[in-house]
Amino acid sequence: MAATERHIRRRTEPAQPRHRVVGDPVPGAVIDFRSVSKKYPSGDMGLEDATFAVHPGEFVFLVGSTGSGKSTIMRLLIKEIDPSYGNLGVVFQDFKLLPNRTVYDNVAYALQVTGGTRREVREKVPDILRLTGLSTKLHNYPDQLSGGEQQRVSVARAFVNHPPLLLADEPTGNLDPETSVGIMQLLYRINRTGTTVVVATHDKAMVDRMRRRVIEVSQGRIVRDEKIGGYSGGDLTQSTREFGALWREGLE
Repeated sequence: MAATERHIRRRTEPAQPRHRVVGDPVPGAVIDFRSVSKKYPSGDMGLEDATFAVHPGEFVFLVGSTGSGKSTIMRLLIKEIDPSYGNLGVVFQDFKLLPNRTVYDNVAYALQVTGGTRREVREKVPDILRLTGLSTKLHNYPDQLSGGEQQRVSVARAFVNHPPLLLADEPTGNLDPETSVGIMQLLYRINRTGTTVVVATHDKAMVDRMRRRVIEVSQGRIVRDEKIGGYSGGDLTQSTREFGALWREGLE
């Protein structure tokens, strides 16, 4: 093999992870990535040495182009795949819809599988359906709903147990602008109750409008972690008030 060819191959091969764990676990973090890397069987590096923490009450956008590593992070968060190296901790709440169950039953199911009583179902499900604007759709099946309504059911089902963390993967994908704003307003209201929200999205306009913490991934590496008006260990109530002001400003 010619020297030039060897040089080209070395340059085009994915970089190898550095195989080290950065720092100690972050106390109280809802998500804690410490030098997390993922190498796929094909040899491609989906993620390399990603280190970040998400704290209770934060609202975080995860952004990046197709193939950047954003999807790898989301798949790691939901435990669809395991890291090749590094440590991660996450609390996950599934929110996929069951097509053969009504809106009410989809939301109730999340309570039932976690040991909720019939009384809890009767009390909590109507409340969350009101919060998400689905009170008139409780007997409908998913295929009888619009895209925006299906997304609201997903959010309602995820939130009915008041999880510490809500993951939303492209929640406004394929939705019209007005419906997208409604979904983000709903996620904002849920965040105000104390639930940490992480949103993976390609919607740059929405990210700019919301003005929250942004973690950007490019070529498998975190290239930006910018906090704008986010929670940083201080007063959560004050943080949500500031977020409300920013949200209203963004809609004007």
